[in-house]
Amino acid sequence: MKAAWYTQNGEAQDVMQVGELPTPSPQAGEVLVRLATSGVNPSDVKSRRARPVSDPLIVPHSDGAGVIEAVGEGVPASRVGQRVWIWNGQWQRAMGTCAQHIALPDAQAVNLPDGVDFAAGACMGIPGLTAVQSVILAERLAGDLHGKTVLVTGASSAVGHYITQMVCLAGGRVIGTVGSEAKAAHARAAGMDEAIFYKTESVPERVKAFTQGRGADVIIDMDFSTTARWAAEGALAPHGQVVCYGSNALEVPMPFRPWLYQSMGVKFFLVYDLTPADRLVAVARLSAMLSQQQLQHSIGACFTLDQITQAHQTVEAGQTVGNVVLEL
Repeated sequence: MKAAWYTQNGEAQDVMQVGELPTPSPQAGEVLVRLATSGVNPSDVKSRRARPVSDPLIVPHSDGAGVIEAVGEGVPASRVGQRVWIWNGQWQRAMGTCAQHIALPDAQAVNLPDGVDFAAGACMGIPGLTAVQSVILAERLAGDLHGKTVLVTGASSAVGHYITQMVCLAGGRVIGTVGSEAKAAHARAAGMDEAIFYKTESVPERVKAFTQGRGADVIIDMDFSTTARWAAEGALAPHGQVVCYGSNALEVPMPFRPWLYQSMGVKFFLVYDLTPADRLVAVARLSAMLSQQQLQHSIGACFTLDQITQAHQTVEAGQTVGNVVLEL
């Protein structure tokens, strides 16, 4: 099979290789998927640059979509021919989705409705599941989101675009932080009510202006290194909740007194490491939205496997609105 891989950390142009690798065979409990697309996420490029390489080679990327070609022992033969999307394709394993085939546990290949194309399917594993788990946790912590105000940081990002839609589907009102007018338009098209241009505006002051001084009921957050301070300065209402899936800094000073005196809470989660029970709920809810065609999908750039270097560089540049996808 044709694939892309690296054997050491470094810049994409220095370490990425494209060539032929043996096509894997599905083992017991596994399926073999002929991939049509592979999603490229920020975590993939960060891993290539810095995560220690402990295997002879790494085929990157955790997300993808395609058709099941074969099954291992214990998997129903009826799965052959099913359209599927992949989650955790390269989580704690060497062989990801940046190849024409992948063999992986049956549960990690989720049925993809006929009305959803493979490019969108390649956006489900990280962006889609992160978004749906964020909303599930927000509801668990803050109750029904109907009528509530949710601040979505990075509302135009791959994850934020889905979060915005899902909060709106749940009846919430979205205030989003964005970096440009183009990104604001993208987020508004997904249902965002109010935009805050975080590079030039005070996020806490703008949130208070939009909420009559109260603050947001929930913040769904991609960068706790800034949100910890924003919440303490009034962006989050008393007894409000933060659901966080990322931070631009690994050590974050936290203004404890405002958080304590306003009884605010924070819940962190890693989409790769959901509990089995949480994973089942998140996959089921995402699958229902896909089946009912309730979501907009945004593909910002498509590349071929031979263009793997350009794909990684595009993600690293951070200027593309929408997901970056490889067509295999």
